[in-house]
Amino acid sequence: MHRAPVSDPHCPLTPWLSPRALRNGEAPPPPPSKSNFFFELSFLSMENSLPVDMYAGALFIQQALRWDLYVAVIGLLAITAVYTVAGGLAAVIYTDTLQTVIMLAGGLTLMGFSFVKIGGLESLQAKYFKAIASSHKGNSSCGLPREDAFHIFRDPVTSDLPWPGVLIGMTVPSLWYWCTDQVIVQRSLAAKNLCHAKGGSLLASYLKILPLFMMVMPGMISRVLFPDLVACADPEICRKICGNPSGCSDIAYPKLVIELLPLGLRGLMMSVMISALMSSLTSIFNSSSTIFTMDLWRHFRPRSSEWELMLVGSRVFVLLLVVVSILWIPLVQASQGGQLFIYIQTISSYLQPPVAMVFILGCFWKRTNEKGAFWGLLTGMLLGFIRLVLDFIYLQPQCGEPDHRPSVVRYVHYLYFSMILSVITTVTVVVVSLLTEPPSEEMISHLTWFTRWDPPAEKHPAVSTSPDSGSGVRKSECPPAQIDISVVPENISNDNTSKCLLLYTGCVSIKISSMHFVKVIEAGNVT
Repeated sequence: MHRAPVSDPHCPLTPWLSPRALRNGEAPPPPPSKSNFFFELSFLSMENSLPVDMYAGALFIQQALRWDLYVAVIGLLAITAVYTVAGGLAAVIYTDTLQTVIMLAGGLTLMGFSFVKIGGLESLQAKYFKAIASSHKGNSSCGLPREDAFHIFRDPVTSDLPWPGVLIGMTVPSLWYWCTDQVIVQRSLAAKNLCHAKGGSLLASYLKILPLFMMVMPGMISRVLFPDLVACADPEICRKICGNPSGCSDIAYPKLVIELLPLGLRGLMMSVMISALMSSLTSIFNSSSTIFTMDLWRHFRPRSSEWELMLVGSRVFVLLLVVVSILWIPLVQASQGGQLFIYIQTISSYLQPPVAMVFILGCFWKRTNEKGAFWGLLTGMLLGFIRLVLDFIYLQPQCGEPDHRPSVVRYVHYLYFSMILSVITTVTVVVVSLLTEPPSEEMISHLTWFTRWDPPAEKHPAVSTSPDSGSGVRKSECPPAQIDISVVPENISNDNTSKCLLLYTGCVSIKISSMHFVKVIEAGNVT
């Protein structure tokens, strides 16, 4: 079984690339400077995910134990770091497998209790629009449920989630996450063989149907049951309730767990949610340290020892990542009106489309070359970073306050910006690729859709002129390498632990972590 982490930008789930990665326990691909595309920027998205996970997990601990937010963060990190640093990817896989089963059981249990309490789906539809805080002022629209709360396709101009942006703008970052994100890549390459990798991905796609019923609707029920807490709109009242003047929708799911479930199940569900956060944190720690050591540190110190890589990657870099993430938490609280789910989506829309579009072009257009990909990534990432900085400088005003933000921040929805960024990146890649030299046949062989069935590339032996030969006859330095690119049904390493990884690749991808359960924390704002 091959469990070496990689940072290859190509999706390991695509049939024509998985054999290349899983073949014969193959080592990680060459560094980006020797491969097709530059992919050193993966850790940026992880750095934005890490404070979100910390904040979401700390909210649960804060609501349950009444601890200070940052004390809860430190406690969560301490427990997570112990088995992540000590056990590496193997420890992450085994613990995540067990935690996923617990997450599914706990989430389905809470869903049942929630619908029984509210009286079913029809009762939820009737009561949701009446879930208004008692402190609400009658002449204000602040704190009122959205009229389109039960609609998926919403107004393309005035809604919080315009339907063109949901269909196109949200699809591009999703493609990035499921096909190129280091966390998902690592788990796909840890599969026993190609069949298991595909099967695990398909199983995860079916499980992705559950969040609507298991997380989103219980979040709406929480607003109905606790309107004075979840639906608060007055900044001073919200500050007293949850410490965040922007709103308290983030506590919707924790409040539901603490108040609705009986004592025994309450503890189980708290364990479920903390497990989800720990699962996500360990994945980010392991993957980010891999990217740093294998792609960055080895680039500057190619002769570094294993001990040095372990010390720098698993210890020093992770510690630095944690410190920066803790300092980032106040920005997470204040941004996007205090809505955690919206914060996650904005980060995805600003940073992920360039990588996704380069990936698509690299897979389906043979003319794409390294220079085109580099300048496309650079242009897209620069524009996305500028928009991200503008969002942090010009925070969304609270309800009822005038909006004096620049037009590009005020009127260009983040999902529409994702679409614009995708177009700009695509045009840049195409133009630069056409103006520069095309990639060689050897570089694209078996790496694109149209070259996946190419015959094996012929390797000519290197020759040199031997000074010992008076006639100057050119002699071969080494025999030609015999390369077998056939897909084998099993990895040749007889590692029995891969049976556990088969279950894991199917379960862990559901990601019932903060990246998903924060959708329900948003209660009326996201629904």
